Amino acid sequence: MIWHPYTIQLDSDPPLKIVSAKGEFLYDENGKEYIDAISSWWVSIHGHNHPKLVDAVKKQLDSLDHVLLAGFTHPPALELAHELLEFTDWHFRKVVFSDNGSTALEIMLKIALQYFRNQGREKKKVFINFSYSYHGDTIGAMSVGGDSVFNRVFQSLLFQTKNFPSPACHDCPVFKSPHSCAEDCLDELEAYLSAHSEEVVGVVMEPLIAGAGGMLFHKPSVLTRLREITERYDVLLLLDEVFTGFGRTGANFAYQKAGIRPDMVALAKGLTAGILPLAVTLVREEIYKEFLSSEPMKAFYHGHTMTGYPPGCASALASLKIYKEENRLADVRRLESYLEEGWSKLRAEFPDKIKNTRVLGSVGVGELFTGKVQPGYVNPFAREFRRICQEKGVILRPLGNVIYVTPPYNISKSSLDKVFQAIREGLSAYKIQD
Repeated sequence: MIWHPYTIQLDSDPPLKIVSAKGEFLYDENGKEYIDAISSWWVSIHGHNHPKLVDAVKKQLDSLDHVLLAGFTHPPALELAHELLEFTDWHFRKVVFSDNGSTALEIMLKIALQYFRNQGREKKKVFINFSYSYHGDTIGAMSVGGDSVFNRVFQSLLFQTKNFPSPACHDCPVFKSPHSCAEDCLDELEAYLSAHSEEVVGVVMEPLIAGAGGMLFHKPSVLTRLREITERYDVLLLLDEVFTGFGRTGANFAYQKAGIRPDMVALAKGLTAGILPLAVTLVREEIYKEFLSSEPMKAFYHGHTMTGYPPGCASALASLKIYKEENRLADVRRLESYLEEGWSKLRAEFPDKIKNTRVLGSVGVGELFTGKVQPGYVNPFAREFRRICQEKGVILRPLGNVIYVTPPYNISKSSLDKVFQAIREGLSAYKIQD
């Protein structure tokens, strides 16, 4: 009945039926317990079914379920917009609501293009993206993603972009050391802008970690230089923090680690901690001013039926309050230390099977040596690895040969130890094809 996402339709394992959850645990129909080591696609930053989140949604439903946001407003949307702008130190001045990361990214692209159109700058129509980036599965989001299994079959539908190699300090595209480079991976991009800036709308990037493209890490200084370049050439810096936002990298937002101010940022996932779908695009005042007009064609004609719906806003408000009151950044710092310890031990135990282990905030990653098998999302061992871990009561979903751990920030040390033991058993079973 269900067409499950990212699933080969023949010869796939039957889906695991989950009936309840609490904290870092999921429970199947037989009562078996599983540790959710990927936060159910990176959303459950407080663990599952946090009582304050559940209560906030129930309370909101007692008063207002839904009202359209075109020509109307309501207290949860007003309060959430204020809280988000304050939480980002008023670097942004407007909040555009949507319902998932892909649409938040689409909105960002459309606003960026129209920002220049409203100024009469018709030549600006090119977006710059990176080779291993992933921004979602809608047409615009796929267009600014890198070439991958996620979008390859749809290439004829996508608009053209200018693509550059993704910064990856653990596997540098220009063969430099992270300790000796001067962000040389951006030299080619800067040269392009120096010659073509009048055609470029913006640079789209996942800051510090390119997630679904392989959990590629880059230094904050890459962001710093990118901001300098885009400002110099009058190009917008558009950041996709759907994955990295709300503490993922050890700061509230990844861009803050670089001390920069992007022009727009897309947020989702941790925004509501997974309890309800909601996303936002935050916009700087300088951009909004170009839409502040009585001319009909300078308005932004984009919306969704559930844009800024009350229960979603209430859940985001509750999540942000929990994030602050329960000091999730302190949890992330502890988790970072545990992840470094766990991956360090695995690297020492399996030096012939695992490489490029890396940790940032709540994200811990290791890559399998693949031998003759092509690395990437469809690596055949990923399925076997998932099965081994699931049998041990751990939910992991490798990106091909890239094994990653992104648990709830407040996961217990004992649960994390079980996660690494499951990875250990998966690595023991792994055979490199020579």
